[in-house]
Amino acid sequence: MIEVRQGTSKDIEQLVVLFEAYRNFYRQQPAKDQATQFLSERFINNDSVIFIAFDQSKNEAVGFTQLYPTFTSIRMKKSWILNDLFVSEKRRGQGISKLLINAAKEHCIATKTFGLLLETERTNIVGNKLYPSTGFTKETSNFYYWINK
Repeated sequence: MIEVRQGTSKDIEQLVVLFEAYRNFYRQQPAKDQATQFLSERFINNDSVIFIAFDQSKNEAVGFTQLYPTFTSIRMKKSWILNDLFVSEKRRGQGISKLLINAAKEHCIATKTFGLLLETERTNIVGNKLYPSTGFTKETSNFYYWINK
């Protein structure tokens, strides 16, 4: 059975394994020490909310999603960015991503925020099928611009 719950600093060790696999998916070099530090700081500073999916029978973390807060001035409300979503390769296709997304959506309701935004690569075939199936709609009315230094 899969349980999704909000992560804590006690989950760092298992979370780092998933986080590094997630970064690898996006073609990043391994950096376990930096990943541990980065995630530890998110917990210490309350910069994000992380939900983790656990296989209770094995007491093993099998997926996670990380939300970052932001604000919308137009609507004068807080909103969330679903920045990271990852399920271990051997556990994909079992509905774990949907459980994690549902936890994120419930968190948005509980925190009375405007909404939940995410971004993914155009080449992410699985993600681009998953997100609309969980209620996300593709934004077509706005352009997004980046400065990447």
